[in-house]
Amino acid sequence: MRDNKIRLQKHLSECGIASRRKAEELIEQGKVKINGHIASLGAKVDPKRDKVTVRGKAVVPVNEKIYIMLNKPRGYITTMRDELGRKNVSELTADAGARLFPVGRLDRDSEGLLIMTNDGDFANKLTHPSSHVNKTYRVTVRGNAEEEQILQMKEGISLDGKKTLPCDCFVAERKADRTVLIFIIHEGRNRQIRRMCEAVGLEVMRLKRTEIAGVKLGMLPQGKWRPLNEREMRRLTGVSQKSEEI
Repeated sequence: MRDNKIRLQKHLSECGIASRRKAEELIEQGKVKINGHIASLGAKVDPKRDKVTVRGKAVVPVNEKIYIMLNKPRGYITTMRDELGRKNVSELTADAGARLFPVGRLDRDSEGLLIMTNDGDFANKLTHPSSHVNKTYRVTVRGNAEEEQILQMKEGISLDGKKTLPCDCFVAERKADRTVLIFIIHEGRNRQIRRMCEAVGLEVMRLKRTEIAGVKLGMLPQGKWRPLNEREMRRLTGVSQKSEEI
């Protein structure tokens, strides 16, 4: 008899609940059940036979895959559920026609380009470390950023005992009380740019992501979203296909 079972996190991802990584976190937190029993990491399900719930709500297959970009404002979190009642990006995309989740993250105090989808495989491939996706940020720091500080960040900063990958960093604008820097990084560690700046004595005043893998935020108004066009999808799916081949 053919085994139709797949890994639980893959099933959750395909049903648009979250990326595989986030799905694993939900399972580890005991928020996922299979046929009424709390699931464990490594469990498998038959999508046609097993009843899967997340926080008590039934998981159903995605009928249409949706891909959008959002200009995230400051003050919104990218975690899809928050016990503290903080503003969530899902509030800004409630009219998108489906429950979407972010591809990657932007911390609460950061703003700019955020890709959202209900396609878990797409999100997983795009955020996988092997994809080395270029992400561009416009970062305003207080005071004057010295060349030595910039060089240190370009070469890599030790965070949690592991050095960041080399990145591009250059001055876009200098004013009397601030410096605007452009960062192009290829990884996505937690609050990475803020922590890199802090490590060399720079205080971040504003951080905005402007581009991912050649897909640019452009003039999209803050707090608004739009579907990704065919050209943008080709860029992003090209990146995700490369990560799959590695």
